[in-house]
Amino acid sequence: MAGMPAKIAAMAVLAVLAFAAAKPKAPAVSRGENETVRLTATLYADKDAVKQLLGDELGGHYLVVAVRVEPKYGKEVNVLRDDFVMRSDRDGERTGPLAPSQIAGRGALVVTQSGARSVRGDSGGPSWGGIPGTGGRPRQLPGSGGSFGSGGMGDAGQSRAKVESGAQEKDNPLLQVLKDKALPEKKTSEAVSGLLYFPLEKQKPKDLELSYPTAEGKLLLRWK
Repeated sequence: MAGMPAKIAAMAVLAVLAFAAAKPKAPAVSRGENETVRLTATLYADKDAVKQLLGDELGGHYLVVAVRVEPKYGKEVNVLRDDFVMRSDRDGERTGPLAPSQIAGRGALVVTQSGARSVRGDSGGPSWGGIPGTGGRPRQLPGSGGSFGSGGMGDAGQSRAKVESGAQEKDNPLLQVLKDKALPEKKTSEAVSGLLYFPLEKQKPKDLELSYPTAEGKLLLRWK
């Protein structure tokens, strides 16, 4: 019986550690401003945090940023999601956010190029995945459809790619959630908030940089 308190204490420590391991990491917050706008960006880079935010972890292939754009001194700002660009120091990768319909929309685009096939696309341009079997993430390509060449695609883009309409799919309930929470696009002199969905995975906050253009120059936000 003398050893019981020690055993109970050990079990309590294990329980605390298990709870800490199961708890999603707190999102990192970064802020920046100039004479035009004040920008706050909260980064959800952990898939458990993304699931807590959206009710879905998005397959672990995306990081989500909650942004607040606050125009200063009554100035009007044209808020556009495509103005935001995320860059990774780890591999130099750069990407803009995807639209909700590109993540969970109906239908798809098929890109036939060196074995690469797309996962989803919309009017913003086709998106494509990595070579089958490599676990490559979706990437958005410029343009609104048709064929495209090898510009900016590296070794995987040596031949031209053909874009075809994909088969119709059932409505995905996640689509409405993503739309409802997405950053609104509009001209405004008032603060506006919403989510951006970037196709990046397994990134550390300290390796990421978010850029946003303004009339006073680019705002560059980083996380610790």
